[in-house]
Amino acid sequence: MGQAEQAPAPGPRTRGKQPRPNPTPKAGRNLPAAVVVGLAMLIAVLGGLLFLPLGFVAVTTAFGVFGVWEIYRALEANGTRMPIIPVMTGTVAMPFVAYLGGIESLLFAMLASCIAVLLWRSIESAAGSANSIFAGVFTLGWVPFFISFAALPLHVAGGATPLGLWPGGTIPEGAWQVAVMLLLVVSNDTFGYLVGASLGKHPMAPKISPKKTWEGFSGSVAGAMLIGILACIFILDKPWWVGVALAVGTVVAATIGDLAESMVKRELGVKDMSDILPGHGGVMDRLDSIVFASPLVFVLYVLFSGA
Repeated sequence: MGQAEQAPAPGPRTRGKQPRPNPTPKAGRNLPAAVVVGLAMLIAVLGGLLFLPLGFVAVTTAFGVFGVWEIYRALEANGTRMPIIPVMTGTVAMPFVAYLGGIESLLFAMLASCIAVLLWRSIESAAGSANSIFAGVFTLGWVPFFISFAALPLHVAGGATPLGLWPGGTIPEGAWQVAVMLLLVVSNDTFGYLVGASLGKHPMAPKISPKKTWEGFSGSVAGAMLIGILACIFILDKPWWVGVALAVGTVVAATIGDLAESMVKRELGVKDMSDILPGHGGVMDRLDSIVFASPLVFVLYVLFSGA
């Protein structure tokens, strides 16, 4: 026989070294990036809301514009061309109309925007007009109309000075109501994520959003109830049970909004609306909860105004 067969040389020793962990956790987010971006947005929004209300309306409008643009791009990639000019005009107008004119003015702006979509589409080719008109009206209702309810309590509060500051430097109850709503939405996302990522085993809607679990939903309810009770006692000067009602309503509305957006994304064949926000995806991936929670919480505030 020739040379004896030699065993293959041992590979490099790896004792003490472990594979690098996946930076994306179980729930599908880059948690550090999501936390940093989320806190930055929350500080900017709350800062404008409490000290420069016109700035808050402008930021709300900007989020709406980015959200509508993401929907437009996703629809266009699937062969539906939404009439973007009238839709974007309505998106810019509605939050300011709600802030300056109230609920009646907001309803008129929504109606006028829908008519503008119909008229705009009528001068173009008839091919695909039904889908185009439906997409435009649906987007107007989904994003700018719903999110404008976050500006309505500021109109009820009496409005700001011409410079956009609150008269006398006193923050009115309406501004605090919007701030509490935003905190409830954030607590819904935060507690739902923490509990769902660690304990989630039973999906709520596996065909729509497999990572959303009943355990995470329970965590959202419990965390939001805690925040709601504390906010009503120390900020809104309302009975504790109002905080419970606001929390449950916010979580239910936010969850429906999240599932609705997930269903739309599945229909369009996209994972995220965009990647503009690190750790979050697109703007619509953050607005999905707020757009549904804003009108419901506004109605609850009206119902509990005498509590």
